[in-house]
Amino acid sequence: MINKVAVLLVVLLFIIAALASDPDPVIDFCIAKSPDNSFSCKNSSTATVEDFTYSGIKSPGNFKQTGFSSMAVNSNVFPDFGVGGVNVPHFHPRATEVAFALEGKIYSGFVDTKNKVFAKVLEKGEVMVFPRGLVHFQMNVGDGPATILGSFDIFGSDIKEELLEKAFGLSSKELSKLKKRFSPS
Repeated sequence: MINKVAVLLVVLLFIIAALASDPDPVIDFCIAKSPDNSFSCKNSSTATVEDFTYSGIKSPGNFKQTGFSSMAVNSNVFPDFGVGGVNVPHFHPRATEVAFALEGKIYSGFVDTKNKVFAKVLEKGEVMVFPRGLVHFQMNVGDGPATILGSFDIFGSDIKEELLEKAFGLSSKELSKLKKRFSPS
């Protein structure tokens, strides 16, 4: 009788632990087969680092045609990497990150669950996406300071405003604008 109770308790413990944890994604990432077919993923074994980076922002576009405007940022909001500086390997279990190289040369990459490394040197104007939950890293490999802008979808969350203000050097007015922009409709 005691053995049956012990087995039952162990089984219940495993069930509770399974329900209390985040589920693993079914796949590491989904790269659209083509721009016209964003609902179908290409085979992950054919993925390359080029599928997660973009160089098109390097060259300025035609701003007169689009009417696009931008807001200035500074080193107080987006810190520099010194020469050889490293953003140690880490992950975000619930967020995809986008890194945009503002200046310098950054060796940037991530590792998928099969231990395949997707990495390259990003230069000014290039972008890299780190899929949710995968270990990623950056290192300044240039001769001078480098700056990246990392972006997550956290401003639409219920994180305490005081924490976001301190973490990103934002005023409550700036934070309110971001929360309105990113909150679900």
